[in-house]
Amino acid sequence: MLRVAGSLVTDTVRAYDLLRMLGRDGRPSPLGQAFTEYGRIAKTLHLLALVDPVDETYRRTVHRQLTIQESRHRLARKIFHGQRGELRQPYREGQEDQLGALGLVLNAVVLWNTRYTDAAVTALRAAGRPVRDEDAARLSPLGHAHINMLGRYAFTPPAAGAGLRPLRDPDQPEHD
Repeated sequence: MLRVAGSLVTDTVRAYDLLRMLGRDGRPSPLGQAFTEYGRIAKTLHLLALVDPVDETYRRTVHRQLTIQESRHRLARKIFHGQRGELRQPYREGQEDQLGALGLVLNAVVLWNTRYTDAAVTALRAAGRPVRDEDAARLSPLGHAHINMLGRYAFTPPAAGAGLRPLRDPDQPEHD
């Protein structure tokens, strides 16, 4: 297996030729079977660490990563509400265009939330309010309750030097 990896790195063997050597007639060769079994080791170690009741840190780490990914998908579904999350283009390029546009808007929302969250934390700290680093680390840019997903939008460039819009004062009562 190390020789195969070395051959790929040094360009002695092309990846296409290697794939042909790893399988014959739809069945893996002995070397292909060895790579398959080697890949199962990592999967087995992952599952054992996940179900191990002694060490909860690995399970918490995996759960935290899943929560972040699920939050991202929830935001994407909220943005993509018009077609109920379904790609309706009959051809691949149209689907790629739809997914690209969704990714662009999703990234814009995350950027907007990140900039304003950072500005809010900075303003709170400057005002002398206690904001612990542990709490700031748990803030997520994937929230969307404050975003109007329906309506009209104007994308006019801001005036030179305008910066961010003013933050809401937490001491003032909210007005709709």
